[in-house]
Amino acid sequence: MRVVITGAAGFIGSRFAELLLADGDRLGYDDVVLLDALTYSGRRENMADALAAGARFVHGSINDAAVVDATLAGAHAVVHFAAESHVDRSIAGARTFFETNVLGTQQLLESARRAGVARFVHVSTDEVYGSIAEGSWREDHRLEPNSPYSASKAASDLAALAYHRTFDLAVMVTRCSNNYGPRQFPEKVIPLFVTNLLDGLAVPLYGDGLNVRDWLHVDDHVRGVLAVLEGGRSGEIYNIGGGTELTNRELTTRLLALVDADESSVRPVADRLGHDRRYSVDWTKIHLELGYEPRVDFDEGLAATVDWYREHEAWWRALKTAVA
Repeated sequence: MRVVITGAAGFIGSRFAELLLADGDRLGYDDVVLLDALTYSGRRENMADALAAGARFVHGSINDAAVVDATLAGAHAVVHFAAESHVDRSIAGARTFFETNVLGTQQLLESARRAGVARFVHVSTDEVYGSIAEGSWREDHRLEPNSPYSASKAASDLAALAYHRTFDLAVMVTRCSNNYGPRQFPEKVIPLFVTNLLDGLAVPLYGDGLNVRDWLHVDDHVRGVLAVLEGGRSGEIYNIGGGTELTNRELTTRLLALVDADESSVRPVADRLGHDRRYSVDWTKIHLELGYEPRVDFDEGLAATVDWYREHEAWWRALKTAVA
């Protein structure tokens, strides 16, 4: 069976491809296709292990109907990671986010419908829910996105669910909390702070540093997505959480300790426009239905992530230089 993974040159998509290939015999996917446009954050080298294990790469945009139609022809499943995802970039220029996240998703859905795809997993984010002062969001909570990025993802979620309801496309939506781990592009907070600190530079901490995020190791995230691909119910939404809530200040303190830096390396900066105060997802549903639970201890996972960036300077330095 063929499975198409979009955004497969990215941080999360490439890791998912590796996990799926490692379990390919049991899953029955003997034709793994990696689709990516190789924009600034999609790196060909991220796919090296997946390609060595037998995956095929298609270089193309999810907005290109001809490429998507050809790639999805004969596919049994699609796992859709491809997205513009950095909130700060969406504030600086929102159009690309709506073109990729909304129109690109619609093109995939339409091509999947015409191709008769049997399983379509649409990977989304907890940011579509907005901000929550206390408690945790369940999957039926209303959508209240507060940034151009989260608004574009909320729209793509609705498009995916509409294709299920209107055309009976077997769509499942996942919404994850903040990911971390190796190969994350160094504009995101953890790799940005780690690489800055390794260079002896200051780290920019937004506002009062008390915004709260739930942290999820990429390996746990992709295990959750794989569980949904295998056993998720069509038309359903599944939250995937990590179970570790920290303020940005608490996260920064942990990172400082891991690289032997101190508070003098922290540079407070003006808060981001529309900055959500707290995210927290309730992942009871995916636990009860599919047996998911996070396995990676946060402190161990964070230390291993810092070690990865310390040991792969050539990988991240080239990226930071290119986008500087």
